[in-house]
Amino acid sequence: MSTETRAQIIEELKVAYWMEIETVTNYLANSVNLDGVRAEEIKKSLAADVLEELTHAQNLARRIKTIGGRVPGSAQFKASQDAMQPPEDSTDVISIIKGVIAAEDAAIAQYTKLIKLCDGVDYVTQDLCIQTLGDEEEHRRTFVGYLTEYENK
Repeated sequence: MSTETRAQIIEELKVAYWMEIETVTNYLANSVNLDGVRAEEIKKSLAADVLEELTHAQNLARRIKTIGGRVPGSAQFKASQDAMQPPEDSTDVISIIKGVIAAEDAAIAQYTKLIKLCDGVDYVTQDLCIQTLGDEEEHRRTFVGYLTEYENK
């Protein structure tokens, strides 16, 4: 793999890494902040997914290091998940569900980009991204189901 391609893959892995870290932060906040009977299932789902998203970030960090990159520290973090911010109304479950779907859509797009970038040049990173893409698609599907149910009531 060329030095330029390796650098490009590392930069895109860093984007995915930060997306996972931000998701962990927002899932944790929303799993605690939401209130009400209707929020309980969403809170449980978000709390359970914190560890999965953290594992994704850890796997990405290891891969960045393995292929010659350096895992960034918090000073390089730039938040982008506006839709996942805890709402003023702590019973606004639908906005959080929509925020999760938006975050998962962004993650799916990023992993798809990485899969294409790695094709034919970095099969290990590509495999990691394929596996993680599957997790993100599954999580998205769960929250699309929640949204359907919540909007029909």
